[in-house]
Parts: sequence; structure tokens; C-alpha cells
Amino acid sequence: MIIPKEPKLTKEQLNEITEIAEEYGCRVKPIEGHHRTIYALLGEERESIMINRILGLTYVDRFDAIDSPYKLMDIHSELTHHKIVIGGHIIGESPFIIAGQCTIDPKNPNYFIETAHAVKEAGAKALRGGVWKPRTMPYAFQGDDRSMKILVEAREKTGLPIDTEVMDEYQLDIALEAQVDILQIGTRNALNYSLLKKIGERTANSSTTVLLKRTRAMGPVSELIAAAEYIVAGGNPNVMLCPRGTIPQMEGYRNNPDESITPLLKEKTWAPVIVDPSHSVGRAQYVPGAALAAMAYGADGLIIESHVDPAHGIGDDPKQAITPEVLAKLIKDAQTIWDITRKERVVA
Repeated sequence: MIIPKEPKLTKEQLNEITEIAEEYGCRVKPIEGHHRTIYALLGEERESIMINRILGLTYVDRFDAIDSPYKLMDIHSELTHHKIVIGGHIIGESPFIIAGQCTIDPKNPNYFIETAHAVKEAGAKALRGGVWKPRTMPYAFQGDDRSMKILVEAREKTGLPIDTEVMDEYQLDIALEAQVDILQIGTRNALNYSLLKKIGERTANSSTTVLLKRTRAMGPVSELIAAAEYIVAGGNPNVMLCPRGTIPQMEGYRNNPDESITPLLKEKTWAPVIVDPSHSVGRAQYVPGAALAAMAYGADGLIIESHVDPAHGIGDDPKQAITPEVLAKLIKDAQTIWDITRKERVVA
């Protein structure tokens, strides 16, 4: 990891470092942060002659060698100071709650607009809405491109940043054109490395944030962090990790709740953790408890399915979306737990 003395290298300086690195089979990847740009050295970075040559450049402040297999996601990397800002909110300074419908119904857009206003009033800081949905069976509703217009309209009317899942480059193109604030990578694509690389490259040097969910097959903590490394190595450090339940399923729940991996992630990486209790438990009545457990484990926020009239929703909303009234109390309770746990950390 190369840290320059100034916030950013000039083109000529970058070219000089690149030429040195390439002599030793390495490549340089600029990672643009909120306040400064750092330069990841990808390849075998322990060649002492190469390091000395780079350190001998007058514009280089220091060279940090990272022992971890994930050079950029590691908690000791220079990105540990990186701040993700969404809609004016710095992630990690207060509970960041994303809420909204599982699936946008293009035939009933008013439900989504009404839900958007309601979750904002409840205290949500971002709006989720499924434009496209991965389904187990090919005959189920897969989403509709037209729903993107509804999602964007809701952002315009509420001022909330928007979150939606993308599953391929076609959907990515539409989402980027609409300037979606948070690109969600679902559990089925959590290890789709070619897609992760492409998203990192296409969103490099932008404010777009990527919410990466954990694979459903109870993947190791290191696997989730390594998957995020693909996005950051592509050029976008704005990545949040999302435990969302795994299999084998726990009887009575949709999945096996995994919010307890939050402190394990935080021991290894600087990336914020946003837990999805809705998919974890899969039933509306269990969502508040699972959400507050996640906050107690130290989560930086939650992504929750909410609908003004769940019975008339589509997708997962009828069974696992909570009402905005329940959401409002949940957010208030989440703030209380946040205040307690943060105070304990300061004392410790």
C-alpha cells in the first residue's frame, strides 16, 4: 500500500511508480477515498529493492506491507480511516437504517410512494425497493425495468437515497444510469467474482456504495471479506457487508440467523456491517427482535423490509415486511441499544 504525501499523485508520479512496480510483476491500483487517494500494490509486494525504490521517491510518504490475504479490506490497511457517506450520513456515526418494500409492484406504484414517505417519517435514512428479484422458480415474478422509474420518483419525492439489487451487467447499466445510491449484491451473486469485479470497476471514483450480502451457504467470514476485496480492488472502497441468514435453515425461521458474525467481521475488516433481519428470520413478528440483536452485536445499521400494507405487497412482503409503525419503534429501540453499546466501548 503506497501512501503519498499529497492527497493524490499526479499523472506523472503515478506513471513513475507504475513503471517500477511492473518491473517486479506488480500493478498499481488507485483507490479514491473520501479525503485522499491511496495506491494498492497488487502482486508480491515484499520485493525489498522495489520497496526501497518507491520509498526513495520524494513524493511518497510511506509504504505499508499488508500480511493479510485481503490487502484492502484488512482492518490494518490504510482504508481503515475511510468514511462512507450516503445521503449526508457518515456510516458508523449513528444507526443507518435502510427500509422499504421487498419488491416494487409496477401495477401499483402508489403503494411504494406511500411506503417511501412512511419509512422516512419512521426514521429510515435510505429507501430499499426491489426492481428485479431473483426467484427460485422461473415462473415467479422476476421484477420489471419500469419499476426503476418508480424508485427514482420516490427518491425525488422523499430525498432518501435509494437501494436496489442488481444481478447482471444489463441491470447494472440501468441502475448506474439512474444513479442508484446503493447497489445491492444478493446472496446468490455474493461469490460471482466477475460481477463483483465489474461493479468495482464501473463504480470506481464515485460515491456509489455497494451492499454485499453473505452467501446463503454459511460461507466463512473470510470468504465474505475476500468477496468484498474484488469490489474494492476494482476501485470502489464504498463497501458495506451484510449478514442475511444462512442455511441449513433453523426450524421456524426462513434461514439460520447470523447477526452474531458482526463482531467477527469487525475484528478483521474496517467495512461497516449492515444486517438484514428480514431475510434472516423471514417472518414479520420476529424481525424486531432479530434487528435489535444485530444492534447489540455492534452492527452499523439494518436493512429492513417494510410496507404500508404488507398483505397487498408482492414478493416477500406479505410474510416478512413490517409496517412503518413497527419500524418507527424498532428504530427508536435500535438507537437506544446503539447508545448503550457505544458508551460501553468508550469506557472499555
